[in-house]
Amino acid sequence: MREILGRRRKYLFRRTGKSALIGAALHCATEWQWPVVPGVRLRSDARPPGTRSGRGDRAAPRCSCPDAGCVVPGAHPFEPGLLAATTDARMVRWWWTNRPDAPVILATGGRAPCAVSLPATAGARALAALDHFGVRLGPVVATPTRLALLVAPYDLAELGELLHSRDEVPSSLRFHGDGGYLVLPPSQTGAGAVRWERAPAATSAAPWLPDVATIVDALVTASNRTPDGSRLAY
Repeated sequence: MREILGRRRKYLFRRTGKSALIGAALHCATEWQWPVVPGVRLRSDARPPGTRSGRGDRAAPRCSCPDAGCVVPGAHPFEPGLLAATTDARMVRWWWTNRPDAPVILATGGRAPCAVSLPATAGARALAALDHFGVRLGPVVATPTRLALLVAPYDLAELGELLHSRDEVPSSLRFHGDGGYLVLPPSQTGAGAVRWERAPAATSAAPWLPDVATIVDALVTASNRTPDGSRLAY
């Protein structure tokens, strides 16, 4: 029986389309106990990133939230808000049954994973450096513009102590801690598809996560040494 369940869990991560979203949301919430909430969807008249209209201009995906100038379309919670994030299977199933194309949003902090994200080019350099030194990494989430490394929960006091001794912390680094959030695969946002750069094992055991202290130096260094690595990029 355990082998059958294992195969079913692995298949969950191979689904495509809307069934993959509800499957991923349920797996994160119930198997890993990661609190999730549906993200705001892209406008129904929005075209995928990179497509063009008949006039040849590049289409800009638009968010369905009230902010006409939203800079992170489809990549944030709105209704319900982040505080509604839960691990309750009934609630998660109801949300994604009614909104099957909603992005999967992880509420970071507390007992849930935290994350540190940075622009994709700097992120690739940081991963290479961490691999070179044999640092064990947890799951890594990728969008066309950014990489996010999931880490064990940390609080603001711990983070402040880590960053206090550094001469410069690039503004492009984002720290997704208590009260923050992160879009998880296989969501589709205005920036493009969200995927696993380093995928967690598709098992019932929650993924292992490194301490933020073991990776923050490499992320700061990579951001400072990469062209435009210190520029805020969504």
